[in-house]
Amino acid sequence: MDQLFFSTNTQFIQQYDSTAQTSSSSPSAVSILSEETIFNNSQLLLVTHTKAMRLDYSVEKPLNREPPIRDLVGAFITNASTAYDRNHGPLPHINGENFLLHISGAISKPIELSIATLRNSFPQHEVIAALQCAGNRRHTMRTKVKEVDGIDWNDGAVCNCTWRGPLLSDILTHAGLTIPAESGHVHFNCFQTDVQDDDYYGASIPLSRCLDKSKQVILALDMNGTELTINHGFPLRIVIPGVAGARWTKWLDKIKVETRESENFYMQRDYKILPPCVVTKEQALEYWPKVPAIQGMPINSIVAYPEPETTVSADIHGELEVCGYALPQEDAGPVVRVEVSSNLGETWSEAEIVFPAKKELETEEGRKKYKWAWVIWKYKMPKHQVQRIAKETKIWSRATDLGGNRQDGTIPWNYRGVAYNAYGETEGLQVCGVEKIVRGVGGLKL
Repeated sequence: MDQLFFSTNTQFIQQYDSTAQTSSSSPSAVSILSEETIFNNSQLLLVTHTKAMRLDYSVEKPLNREPPIRDLVGAFITNASTAYDRNHGPLPHINGENFLLHISGAISKPIELSIATLRNSFPQHEVIAALQCAGNRRHTMRTKVKEVDGIDWNDGAVCNCTWRGPLLSDILTHAGLTIPAESGHVHFNCFQTDVQDDDYYGASIPLSRCLDKSKQVILALDMNGTELTINHGFPLRIVIPGVAGARWTKWLDKIKVETRESENFYMQRDYKILPPCVVTKEQALEYWPKVPAIQGMPINSIVAYPEPETTVSADIHGELEVCGYALPQEDAGPVVRVEVSSNLGETWSEAEIVFPAKKELETEEGRKKYKWAWVIWKYKMPKHQVQRIAKETKIWSRATDLGGNRQDGTIPWNYRGVAYNAYGETEGLQVCGVEKIVRGVGGLKL
């Protein structure tokens, strides 16, 4: 028998480990017990459990991290170990062999699908898509405009990966829908771990998007050619290209087809672009029901290198390499043009899209393949521009996608600090010396 402590959610019990103190500041081990378990208020219990699952981190201090920006732009496909982590609770270590996806709601009858069934009984599809937190670049909004409410993300709450699994449309067709596409919503829920603001994590998108095979909504089993890691949703997550990461539910164990949006906290009282008049949590209460939930993300770009407030060296020709990433708007990708300005937008110069290759982006096949991917770009700033760089100089980037969307210089603000897409920017640079740097984007060997 194991000694266990009562937790805030009666489904989750924190297991006492005599060899390591478990607290909100360190990873913890948690056991999920059967429904027959008897709880005795908050007293220490001695119980025997047959199902055990470890949970790392805690509700109080979940794992939220972003990589150094130069590491992030060092590759077109982001390694799982580099990709950012966004969580609202602990990370569950799930037994994939016993895991079942439950599908219910407006279908012929509820069904359960194992990971083996999802992998072997349905056609597998692969899509390259950027996963972006709705709060990416929040730090810039906070510091350049005014204070916001949320985790202080810089520019690294995004990753670009390959995702593989069955199309959700095939799964829903197999389940037998009983409502028309235009009147439904599909809920993606995770009951595998506790979360900060609700009893479970939930999100939803319109049923019509789920059924449109061209949207490539996938029940992802693999990431970058190998099965998902625990951090990124093992054994199953939903992948919705072009849509904010808040809707890409990890550790997905329940799908429900309904006639209305999810009522979950993270769908109704978070991840919305509130009007500028809302500046407090109390004011937000009035507007949460009035404002639509974020779905598609806006076009965006950032300057990854040179980083702000750094000393950099021009190359032997007096040129300075500037680089970054750019993202298309929702389904309007790929990005087809990135421009750079060092004179507050008076003139713009076209940057080179390094990945994917420009020739590939110009083909119909390439545009389809990279529709939801980011691009990595670089700009070789000529000597005459470099010579004009002063401490107060701002270097801007702006992107244009295939659909014609272009960053327009608007500096948006909203209380939760989401969907920020002002020009990419670096400033406070000191350029010195004439020193050759390693070839590649931002001095990185790609």
